[in-house]
Amino acid sequence: MAKMVIRYQQRSSNQPPRSPLSPYSFSETALTPTQTVTAYCAAEQYDISHVAKILKNAGYHLDPYETGLYPQVVHIEVLNNTPSRRAEGASPSTGDVFIFPSGALVAWDVSESTMSFLVGRTLYPAAQHPHPDQLEEEDLEYTEDPTRDSSAIKGDTIILGTRIKPSDSSSSFSKPPSGGDTRNVDTVLTKIAFSSGLARSTKLAVLETLLSSYLSSTSSIPRLLSLGGRLPFTRSFILQKTGQLLSLRAQLNLYSELTDSLPDLFWDSPHEKGLEGYYDMVGRALDTNVRIKVLNEKMDYAQEIASVLRQQLSERHGVRLEWIIILLITVEVGFAVRQEVKEWRERQMPIDDGEVS
Repeated sequence: MAKMVIRYQQRSSNQPPRSPLSPYSFSETALTPTQTVTAYCAAEQYDISHVAKILKNAGYHLDPYETGLYPQVVHIEVLNNTPSRRAEGASPSTGDVFIFPSGALVAWDVSESTMSFLVGRTLYPAAQHPHPDQLEEEDLEYTEDPTRDSSAIKGDTIILGTRIKPSDSSSSFSKPPSGGDTRNVDTVLTKIAFSSGLARSTKLAVLETLLSSYLSSTSSIPRLLSLGGRLPFTRSFILQKTGQLLSLRAQLNLYSELTDSLPDLFWDSPHEKGLEGYYDMVGRALDTNVRIKVLNEKMDYAQEIASVLRQQLSERHGVRLEWIIILLITVEVGFAVRQEVKEWRERQMPIDDGEVS
């Protein structure tokens, strides 16, 4: 399966540092080792009810922390006990996977082999218009700070505040930390907020790739027009390109939450948790709004190209109709002339007979 990977790495020392996205101080010694959070986009959409059915049949426990955010997102826990971890003597760990209706998945500390099987095999029947040959991935690093109860993004690293509040320790939604597991419902909600932003960015990356391919396929048109030549494109090609552009615009502006300032997911989440702020942090870190603006501007240019193609198609159709009309007039004139000649001959025949007699 071919993969197109976009990785966001740490900036080099000669690049200006990013300005802090939120006021946040932490102790370096309190941070846990960094792990990887990876977002995948493998389809235009997921049938969430079908996803839930598949995962239940596979033995996964849906929404283990009872966040109540289904069907906006499906959350499962995945045990990491790969042969490489066992060979290194590392103890098994538990990762999180969040599946969104937009066709994106976000995995926190889940092995690539596990995700490849989940994306390419387990969830494939629930994918609508899957594109395994254009699978997009985006990676970020994350770490946990057990001394804080708020989270932030520093540079290209997500810092999760995993301190359990007193109110959480008695909550039925929380799991007491054991064996170093500091996860609780607040941490899961925070991961969902960050994951929603990552899923949005990855979905956008798919559209960026599709638009780049579209522009490449039509790049010769301006040059041909500047030379004053005819465009050697068939009717099927013009209709195909028009349909592709309409589909891209629909995916960006109509059929997804890419352009929404706040997805529906956050209207169903506890407002006091401030999850919208984490979603906005990811958007600013990955320049999502800027990329959407640039994508729309490129689509405006592509729309102009499509308009030229449609105009040519209309002109060809008009010329064809003109020739058909000319042909019909010619045929009609031919029949009229033939009829006139026939009538003239009929009028001449009696005169010729009289002269003979």
